[in-house]
Amino acid sequence: MGQDYGIEPCIEHYTCMVSLLGRLGHLDKALKLIEEIPFEPSLMVWRALLGACVIHNNIELGRMAAQHVLEMEPQDESTYVLMSNIYATARRWDSVASVRKNMKSKGVKKEPGLSWIETQGTVHYFTVGDASHPDVKLIHGMLEWLNMKSKKAGYVPYCNAILLDVEDDDKRRLLWVHSERLALAFGLIRQPSGSPIRIIKNLRICMDCHAAIKFLSKIVDRELIIRDINRFHHFNDGICSCGDYW
Repeated sequence: MGQDYGIEPCIEHYTCMVSLLGRLGHLDKALKLIEEIPFEPSLMVWRALLGACVIHNNIELGRMAAQHVLEMEPQDESTYVLMSNIYATARRWDSVASVRKNMKSKGVKKEPGLSWIETQGTVHYFTVGDASHPDVKLIHGMLEWLNMKSKKAGYVPYCNAILLDVEDDDKRRLLWVHSERLALAFGLIRQPSGSPIRIIKNLRICMDCHAAIKFLSKIVDRELIIRDINRFHHFNDGICSCGDYW
């Protein structure tokens, strides 16, 4: 950029490069680039590295990135949640408990997951395990059918997405009542056959829901669109537009 085009890289360029290296799994190179930034790395730079550490299960580097984020924004609940994800993947439940204790001591509360979908001019809201919707029996019937079909298609639950030290059978059950799956089941019941289904979620979509919905987009032969707190995910024919990195 500098030599050929006379453009001095700014923090946005460095953030993009850290994200790109992280996407490829080159975490050491991403850290080296951060160390070479000629000015103070921004919050977004460290968040980009933390997100890559979650995807590639690098606990130590993730912890360091999280520390930098929390120095700049101590109340950032998403950073605590991402660290919990890393520890849960490694089955370090004592560390998960420590993160939660730290959150509590600092007054940081995790925002409840919420997904919503509009159909026939009405917006329908769902929380995890929600049983209050008038169509709850139909929704759970659809979820059972989707679960059965996805398993036959090769879907394997990613139980570490549940940050609780419980049996895997309980985790598999809890995964299928995540808010975006409830909204998706409702959309499949109430929206015209073949039409795209659009869902909005207030938090980052979990890794298991992401994997499951890729399978479901192929099973139901529809475009499934989920806008989470990070980006749009366009699921179509078993593939997501994010390339499994978000």
